[in-house]
Amino acid sequence: MKITMYQVDAFASEVFKGNPAAVCVLDKWLDDPTLQNIAAENNLAETAFIIKSASGYDLRWFTPTVEIDLCGHATLASAFVIFKFLEPSLRHVAFKTMSGTLDVTMNDEQKLSMDFPARAPKQIEINGLHEQAFGIKPTEVWQSRDLLVLFDSELQIAELQPNLEKISEIEDSFAVIATAKGNEVDFVSRFFAPNAGIPEDPVTGSAHCTLVPFWADKLSNDILHAKQLSKRGGELFCENKGDRVAMSGYASLFLKGEIYL
Repeated sequence: MKITMYQVDAFASEVFKGNPAAVCVLDKWLDDPTLQNIAAENNLAETAFIIKSASGYDLRWFTPTVEIDLCGHATLASAFVIFKFLEPSLRHVAFKTMSGTLDVTMNDEQKLSMDFPARAPKQIEINGLHEQAFGIKPTEVWQSRDLLVLFDSELQIAELQPNLEKISEIEDSFAVIATAKGNEVDFVSRFFAPNAGIPEDPVTGSAHCTLVPFWADKLSNDILHAKQLSKRGGELFCENKGDRVAMSGYASLFLKGEIYL
């Protein structure tokens, strides 16, 4: 059995930047252990599996260790593969996922725009573990699927050296988002998910489901420009739409190959 696989750098206009994702094109669903083994073998933050359906495509996402309920950069990568290689006449695709239907469109400048559910956070009390995880006390802490930790400056975000063991002890959170107001953009962030096999994710679309409503409220502005300050870096153009979030960016193909099972 052969599976066609693409590796795409998402939220980047050139390779070696943004967040790499594998996109595997299937004719039918394989058993879950096999899907998980493929993702572990790829050893990328996410491997996406897509299957053509009557209404668009079915889409699932796996980290090297677990299946997850929402992933932005692998959705962007999947849409890029469909628009560029599978169905180049399309400019819109709907994905059926664990988080509902996710729509992606491509404009004439090859920018991809995703429509995702918003996950606005609620403020919680700061505790000692939050400070231990980052070595400095955050300004505020907020809770959604992920824990959002607010700091005073972009420089603090760039220089963070988190204690991943302490982050893994934080309960009731899939991951931890560190964020601050940006200098040349509206806000910056970094994303850590050690319990999901991702020490630090280069660019995280799903985190912006929380970051966008948070910063839209803080800045009183629904149109936001964001950067994720990982080593690879990534850029997102965002819009707050109430219960939905729009995130746009570019993608670049790194490789195309075949998996043999």
